[in-house]
Amino acid sequence: MKPSDSIPFRSIFRWMFILAALILPQVVQAQTQWHGTVGAQSKNMGHQALAFLPNEIWIRTGDSVTWTFNVDEIHTVTFLTSGQTRPFFFVGCPGFSPDGSASFDGSTCVTTSAFLPKGQNFTITFPAAGNFKLVCLVHENMTGVVHVLNSSEPLPHSQAFYDEQADTERENLLSDTDMEGEDHDRHDSHHRHSPENQVTAGTGEVVATGGGSQSLSIMRFLHPATVVHVNENVEWTNLDPATPHTITFGKEPGDVVSPFPLTMPLDADGARHAVIYSTTDRAHSGFIIAAPQERTFLAQSPLGVTRFRITFKHAGTFPYICALHDGLGMKGKVIVLP
Repeated sequence: MKPSDSIPFRSIFRWMFILAALILPQVVQAQTQWHGTVGAQSKNMGHQALAFLPNEIWIRTGDSVTWTFNVDEIHTVTFLTSGQTRPFFFVGCPGFSPDGSASFDGSTCVTTSAFLPKGQNFTITFPAAGNFKLVCLVHENMTGVVHVLNSSEPLPHSQAFYDEQADTERENLLSDTDMEGEDHDRHDSHHRHSPENQVTAGTGEVVATGGGSQSLSIMRFLHPATVVHVNENVEWTNLDPATPHTITFGKEPGDVVSPFPLTMPLDADGARHAVIYSTTDRAHSGFIIAAPQERTFLAQSPLGVTRFRITFKHAGTFPYICALHDGLGMKGKVIVLP
């Protein structure tokens, strides 16, 4: 080959090498930062997908995952140490990180606050290999896992795959049986003819996945407007397998977990039973929830209290809320006729 012929070839090769050097770091950098979302909701906020989307992801040591809080319901992004009991979200853990980022290697619990606003991001870097369970301290059936592989191991999926998976999980959860549509009418019809004037205080279901579990919760009182007569009862039952609710008349107590008044008696079947004598009376069910699993903050109610009854002694209109989810629109009223 003539010297003059080799010059263009060397020049082209040199520029290709420079271009590759500029592009390659950008590709590697893009693979070290991953993204997921926390929760999803319907437009009216009544349907809440209690889920990490996606709830299973494979990354490499040194990579980071940024979770975006996407709903009005409160959640945490929490990684516990091996064998650690999940603490109450007000307690948190020693690794509480208020600055929007943290590092987790399995040795110390790391968690966000339960009150990060919608749209807030939180980033966790994983310096050590391992399989790390992801939980929400507010919702016990909201879990996931981050698989951290050694840097030499191949990754099975891209960010585009996880984005598509998150969209599918979100759609499957939020499009599940619409308890505010046909089922709402069915429940209304049932309750209107019920002699005990029953109201469903939320409903939902838990779905298992390869990475953990996800929940759909309907944050609504089904048949929220109830008409009774003086001296009749209204009964609320929580049909959600995991999410607590309250039935609160009047001013909210500072302690929403416990009933108000604390001396409220229990009926023979274990339901709490209050009596309201006027439109100015206060009554608060405390947490109405299925029997707890691994949590300990409901020790005063180890079997779970799923029902609440009120006897109305005075005519009038009595508005009430769920003290936990009234911001999502979970409200109702009882109209008491003479």
